[in-house]
Amino acid sequence: MNTNAAPDTPEHSTRFRVQIKHAVAIGPGKADVLQGIAATGSLAETGRRLGMSYQRIWSLVDAMNKDFVEPLVIKQRGGTAGGGARLTPIGKQVLALYRAIEEDARVAAARRLPELVALIRPGAGPREHS
Repeated sequence: MNTNAAPDTPEHSTRFRVQIKHAVAIGPGKADVLQGIAATGSLAETGRRLGMSYQRIWSLVDAMNKDFVEPLVIKQRGGTAGGGARLTPIGKQVLALYRAIEEDARVAAARRLPELVALIRPGAGPREHS
């Protein structure tokens, strides 16, 4: 990372998000859903942590499961062992690839960010539209 970049502070922060659109889209929201399921083993808990309804989480999982060559998430119904959800091997691979692409893009952007920041008028603040 470029050490000449200004540190992120409440006054000066940089938000960087990557969305990949090919035949389907995967972006930070879907990646966060996959990461939440990997961490919790639960669609409901992932929804609580991300501030999304169970139905919204399931809708995103269902879309990803249909969009990729194999399902990314396997859901297990409740019962004596309890329900849950887990990433499949391809689900783990998709999440790892997305996070790697996100990091590669962040590092590449950091090289140019100081040059862009230097062109911003002092005291300029966030606007409603970018």
